[in-house]
Amino acid sequence: MSSPRVIVQIAIAGAQILSKAFLAAGRQAVANAKHRPGAAEEAAGVRGADGLTQTHRMTVDEAHLILNVKRGDPLSQILKNYETLFKANSPPEPPTAQATAAAGARSKGAAQRFHSHYIQSKVVRAKERIEAEFEIQQEAENAQRAGEQPTDSTGAPPPPNPPPSSS
Repeated sequence: MSSPRVIVQIAIAGAQILSKAFLAAGRQAVANAKHRPGAAEEAAGVRGADGLTQTHRMTVDEAHLILNVKRGDPLSQILKNYETLFKANSPPEPPTAQATAAAGARSKGAAQRFHSHYIQSKVVRAKERIEAEFEIQQEAENAQRAGEQPTDSTGAPPPPNPPPSSS
């Protein structure tokens, strides 16, 4: 038997084994999905989650961890941490000719600033998720206040009830 022929036979046998394995894994995944619907969402951590978590693909706790804030922190602290993390992961500004010459004269081995688009996008999504949660809380508070003081569509309080008539 020639050497190239053996290599081709080994490659074909390997491809057959892999295709059978992938086919079996796919069948098992379908069987699992039929047996337990929602298993994929549970594995992703969004099963039974509210609409905001599904929309933003991030829980509130995850957003707080990314921005390094606690649940009770004011929005100003959250925005401050957001700005810091966003700028830290931004691409560096293109250098001007004068700044390039000055930097080259200072040191040849100066550390370059690296950026991560992935981390930057996670920071943005975390801020959006916390802001969405904050808006929901504000709407709930406004609805609660509106429930305490009934108003009509103009926002004015209702007129007082007329005195009972004596007939």
